[in-house]
Amino acid sequence: MATPTTITIKHTTLVKPAEPTWSGRMPLSEWDMIGAITHVPTVFFYQSSTSLSTRPIRTTDPALLDHLKDSLARTLVTFYPLAGRLEPIGRGRFDLDCNGLGVLFIEAEAQTTSLDDLGDGDLSSCTDFQPLIPEVDYDRPIGEWPLLLVQVTKFRCGGIGLGFSISHAVVDGLSALHFKNEWARVARGEGIGTVPFLDRGVLRAGLPPVSRLPRFDPAEFQRPPVLLPDAGCSNNKGNYKPHHHETTVAKLKMTKTKVQMLKDMANAGGRTPSSTFDGRPFSTYETLTAHTWRCACKARKLRADQPTSVGVCVDSRRRTNPPLPDAYFGNAVLDVKAVALAGDVVARPLGFAAGKIRKAVEKADSSEFLSSAVDYLKNQPDLSEFQDFHAEDDDDDEDDDDGPFFGMPNLGVISWLRLPMVGLDFGFGKEVYMGSTHEFDGDTMLLPSRDGDGAIVVAICLRVDHMEAFKRCFYGDIVA
Repeated sequence: MATPTTITIKHTTLVKPAEPTWSGRMPLSEWDMIGAITHVPTVFFYQSSTSLSTRPIRTTDPALLDHLKDSLARTLVTFYPLAGRLEPIGRGRFDLDCNGLGVLFIEAEAQTTSLDDLGDGDLSSCTDFQPLIPEVDYDRPIGEWPLLLVQVTKFRCGGIGLGFSISHAVVDGLSALHFKNEWARVARGEGIGTVPFLDRGVLRAGLPPVSRLPRFDPAEFQRPPVLLPDAGCSNNKGNYKPHHHETTVAKLKMTKTKVQMLKDMANAGGRTPSSTFDGRPFSTYETLTAHTWRCACKARKLRADQPTSVGVCVDSRRRTNPPLPDAYFGNAVLDVKAVALAGDVVARPLGFAAGKIRKAVEKADSSEFLSSAVDYLKNQPDLSEFQDFHAEDDDDDEDDDDGPFFGMPNLGVISWLRLPMVGLDFGFGKEVYMGSTHEFDGDTMLLPSRDGDGAIVVAICLRVDHMEAFKRCFYGDIVA
């Protein structure tokens, strides 16, 4: 069984900061207001703690929920922006209204399911955690969306699932992890370890646009390619609608040996200055992303002249001049794109696709590029066209506008290879597994194996009719 058969919501409440906090409008940076404006889902699983445990609290303790809510309220005193709401100010822009309305806290039960039932005893093989992650009502006005939702699901075995939905308009992955780790510290009785840096003015949030022209190609912010008009798209304009096709998720493990074989392939034939940048070998990320891109092009049977792209998230914290503060709390990632023709991605050496990815990332290494990106966005009359709301769009209107979408013929690849994703201890022990959901065609994530063997897991969502072909390419195209 992949997911719990029955989830019962027992109680829902708003957890507010335990003490009065600053209130008022906090300007968001342009990087907060582009890309996904919806919420990022994750879930952490904890096994039942026994009565002999020396931990401060057990998962089966009747006081568990009060313990979590109390520590959350105390953590929100420092991380008070998460208790606020987005406030639209027109032209696709928002302020963060620090009004202390609170975080939605959901208490749930899966009394007919144990943790061993998920993924047939292997949590890493479970592909659908959606019932365990709090759902956001996107039909309500955006100003009513909680920025953080937490769901605690108790299982029959005494274990729990701790699910998060956190607004991507307020924080990126590193900032979300910062908050979770600090909440865990407070829950363990240790107090806040690292205070967040909340002033988004370091990215010129709230400041007027400057008159200077951008110093880079504004095509970087253009939408990803769409399918050519006669390539099986859902209408004659080439607009691909993700909800018109059933998707499925696969988690494919690539052993350390296989990863090295791929890197050898990428760094072998066809090496040119434009693809290897002064002879530096391609990284694990560049290689695996290139391999995934190539396999997706094959599985989707894209025409040779079909433009295709890979969206890459680049963390700018150490790339700006001066660098952002270590505890910067907000969005500091910029999406860049590697673009090529599908025929070239498939037919040319793997180093070609890896080189395209490196070139996209290298561009964002320049502090001048990053500053120019802010200039460009500040001068836009409306940021709506740079925002991704497709997660909430379920209608069948073929003329609607879903914003940027990295589905077919494209991919969006996020790397969690370097994020400190493990060891989240709220007082009842560390998690036994952490997972996320993948709902849209092209949604891809690179994760380190929890076995400590150097392997990497590629979690990818594709159309059902493409997945088996993708799997064959993913493992079959690796040659010694």
